[in-house]
Amino acid sequence: MTDQTPMTATDWTTGAEAIVYQVCNACGSIQYFRRRFCCKCGSLDLKVERASGNGTVYATSLVTRAATPETRAHVPYNIVLVDTTEGFRMMAHGDNDLAIGDKVTAKFTKFTDRLVPYFERTKA
Repeated sequence: MTDQTPMTATDWTTGAEAIVYQVCNACGSIQYFRRRFCCKCGSLDLKVERASGNGTVYATSLVTRAATPETRAHVPYNIVLVDTTEGFRMMAHGDNDLAIGDKVTAKFTKFTDRLVPYFERTKA
């Protein structure tokens, strides 16, 4: 993904089926939330990498009450924290029966007309 800057990288937030993260070329730190600088050392020398979509469930929370009228059609839905194999933690949607420690793989789905990462248990 060398043709994309850390702030313009195409991923699920822009409608592409991808999860991207940043790696600091100065200290090697990994960060998921897009920034213009490294949170660890302050360097502006960041590169963008595409994540594999694989990880392990760190936490899970089943939402049973719609927060907005738009989410009512999706209830119940599961929000998961996933520790990715690349080393960052992200929040996303996931299968309702996921449990802490499950190995998962990301796919992408529509949620209230937006493309979002959706984790399901990795098939053996």
